[in-house]
Amino acid sequence: MPVEKKNDIINVNFGKEVTIVHPVNLYGCSIGDFTFIGPFVEIQKNAVVGANCKIQSHSFICELVTIGNNCFVGHGVMFVNDLCTDGRPANGDTSKWKATKIGNNVTLGSNATILPVTICDNVLIGAGAVVTKDINLPGIYAGNPAKFIRKI
Repeated sequence: MPVEKKNDIINVNFGKEVTIVHPVNLYGCSIGDFTFIGPFVEIQKNAVVGANCKIQSHSFICELVTIGNNCFVGHGVMFVNDLCTDGRPANGDTSKWKATKIGNNVTLGSNATILPVTICDNVLIGAGAVVTKDINLPGIYAGNPAKFIRKI
């Protein structure tokens, strides 16, 4: 017999005038003022999304991710917190997980993959890019792995 899900939003700290398009899976996270969350988005516990952000459909924001203010997360963006350093998933050993910090005014193009990194303010990550290292210089980055293209 299938298990029926009764609530798709559990223990979330919402700012003012947050817009959510269902279905979503939000639990134990914080969402800032005037932020939009599209359908089929999952935001896990201990994740923080700032104010005036737009999170497009089918994106996954895992534990230990912090997104600044005025950010755009395109469709299907995936965040990773487990680098499988032992050659396999951490299997619930959260001490092996790593944090990700996204600055303010950051745009993450559709289908980008963001490994545990820090991205400074005023960065645009191209669609499909894979961010494997910290980004400390504002500008446009694209590719796999993501590389600096030019200043904005």
